[in-house]
Parts: sequence; structure tokens; C-alpha cells
Amino acid sequence: MNPQISLKAFGAATCAAAILLTGCATATPEQKGAGTGALMGAVAGQILGRDTKSTAIGAGLGALGGYVWSKSMEDKKRAMEAATAGTGTVVTQTPDNQLKLTIPNDISFDSGRYDIKPNLRPILDQFAQGLSQQLSTEVRIIGHTDNVGSDALNNALSVNRAQSARDYLVARGVNASRIAIDGRGEREPIADNNTEAGRARNRRIEIFLAERGQR
Repeated sequence: MNPQISLKAFGAATCAAAILLTGCATATPEQKGAGTGALMGAVAGQILGRDTKSTAIGAGLGALGGYVWSKSMEDKKRAMEAATAGTGTVVTQTPDNQLKLTIPNDISFDSGRYDIKPNLRPILDQFAQGLSQQLSTEVRIIGHTDNVGSDALNNALSVNRAQSARDYLVARGVNASRIAIDGRGEREPIADNNTEAGRARNRRIEIFLAERGQR
């Protein structure tokens, strides 16, 4: 393979993706999300395929498979902000256009337990609302713990907490096949585990909602 040809192909793909990202000042969030996916796909196609054809295919797959931030996602974010006001829950839009809820342990689960506390139920009720009609959305729930206890105990506890939240959503009409769960134990702290306040912040669940672009 001629390295110069490969370099030219990569440059062309990057340029094309840049046009997608910056060529239209009035691009919608959906278009911008697709453009970002196209850029990532183009780079992946070039690395894997090492030719112009693979680069073009990669760009197309990236544009089709990326997450978008639609009006329904913005509406859901506002609804969740209203539903969680004053609870300590943090509602954000991630850089890759997912809606993320970081729910602290003091309103979700008692220490060492995975049965849902009453304060969490209205939040999950609001989250579930309307999802049965939004078939292009995906849900991911991740449980976390502090560093008190063994790895085996914390890993199982974090998974069980995510599973409890999933079961609750399923009971309210969300298709179980659309919900992925994971438990990270104590491996991803967001605060210092050497203090009680830090350990309390680390005991949490995170819920992600993402909408796929048009295929």
C-alpha cells in the first residue's frame, strides 16, 4: 500500500467530516450528532480498511449509529430536572448526547442494601414516562459503591442496585430488552473514600438514556 495514497484518503475523509460538522451554521442538534459520528466512523474506517472505500463506509456507519440530542431528549432532560429538584440528583447531557442521571445513595438505597427507597420511586416513575413510545431510545443503569467491604461484596451490591432499578422500570412498561445494567463496585469513585462525605457520594447509581440516529 502506498503511504501517500493512504494519507490523502485520510485527509479527504477528515475534510469531508469537517464539512459535516462546521459547514452549516444552522445545523440541528441531530445533524451535528450525525456529523460527529461520521468523523469518528471515517477515522475508524481508514484505520481498519486502509483505503478510500473503507473510509467512506466508516463515515456512513458513524453517521447512522451515533446518538442524537432531539427535542424529545431535551424535553426529557427538563422533566427530569423538575422531578429531581432538591434531591441532590445531577441531570446532565453527556458529550456524546446521552442524558445522564447521577442519583445519590441517600435517596436511592440504604447502605449495604439494594431495595429501592421511597424517595427514588417518583424519579424512576418520571423517567419511565413516555419511553414505551420512544422505541429508538436505550437505557443503561450502572451501580457504584464506596470502598467499605470486600470487592466481591461491593461488586455484587452494585449490580443488584442496578438490577433493582431496572426491575422497577420494567414494571412500569419499559421493555427489559432496552435496558442494560452493570455494576462497577468501588472502581469508579467520584469523591474521596477517606471521608464519610466522599463515601456517601460514591454510593450511587447512574442512569443513561440515549437516542439512536435515524438508520
